[in-house]
Parts: sequence; structure tokens; C-alpha cells
Amino acid sequence: MNRACFLPLALLLIAAAPAPEGAARFTADGKMIAPADYREWIFLTSGMDMNYRPGPPMAGHSMFDNVFVNPGAWRVFKATGHWPEGTVLVKEGYMGSGKGSITQNGQFQSGEPEGIEAHVLDSKRFKGGWGFFFFASAAPAPMIPYTANCYECHQTHGATQTTFVQFYPTAKPIAVAHKTYEEK
Repeated sequence: MNRACFLPLALLLIAAAPAPEGAARFTADGKMIAPADYREWIFLTSGMDMNYRPGPPMAGHSMFDNVFVNPGAWRVFKATGHWPEGTVLVKEGYMGSGKGSITQNGQFQSGEPEGIEAHVLDSKRFKGGWGFFFFASAAPAPMIPYTANCYECHQTHGATQTTFVQFYPTAKPIAVAHKTYEEK
């Protein structure tokens, strides 16, 4: 039998599956609770001075971004090339530093995170399936309004289900193999 015949059933099973390990949690008023253990999740990538708008990056310093995904979502993604309901991608930002210890050249991540962002797949909760959140502290965060640039940018430039898989060296080959990758 043709493998393509099983794809709709596989997608139906993914949609009906329970929330994956590490799925987002919310307060009664809809704020997202910061995932305390995200650094124990699957590390997808690190970027330095990535800027999605025209013009120079931040003047005078570098920024590093680290991206993690909850383990249950990663297991499903590896098997199917699709992010399941309950996927949480977390991006933390660190200031770069070139001065410290024995460092003579280069940059390293320093200090505390400048904040974390979460990209959450929950089709019942969010228009278009995904919601964005920004945490400046450990306090629950409200959803970033749909009018923010992040929604349109991810919709336009995300290579797999509005996510920037094109920048995740471990996820991109999986999406390509499962034919869920769209070059952007």
C-alpha cells in the first residue's frame, strides 16, 4: 500500500494524542506559566546576532539565542516531520561577551537570559494554531497580541508549520525527509 495513504491517519492520530511531555501550562486567565525546566529539553540550535529586520544588529554588543523544544513534541517530530499539538519552542537570549577568564578572542554567552520567548502550538486556544509569549521574569506571561510582527513573520518565513526549522540543524533534515519542509 502507498505510504501516502497513511499520512491523513497519522495526522489524525497526532491531533488526537494527549499533550506531549513538557506541554504548556496556563493560568485560569490564559497567561502562560514559564516552563521552569526548559533547559532540560531538546536543544535545537544556537544563533548569534540573528536579526530578522533590515539594518544592523544591536550596536556595541552581540546577542546569542538558544532554542529548545519539549521532549514529547521532539519525539513526534522525529517520527512524522510535524510538530504535534502541545509543542513548545523556547528561545532564550543572552548577551555576548568577549572579556572574561582566559578569553583572548571570540564571544561567549554571559550573564542571565535577557528573557525567554515561547512559541506554543494549541489549535483550540490560538487563532492559526500558534501563540507567542515573552517572559521577562518567572511570572506568568500574557500572549503577545496577534498584531505583533512575530505572527506574520513566522507565517511568511517559517519552513515547517510556521517554525524556523531552516535554522535548526538537527530538525531540518527530518522535515526534508518527511517532506514537511518548505524552502524559505
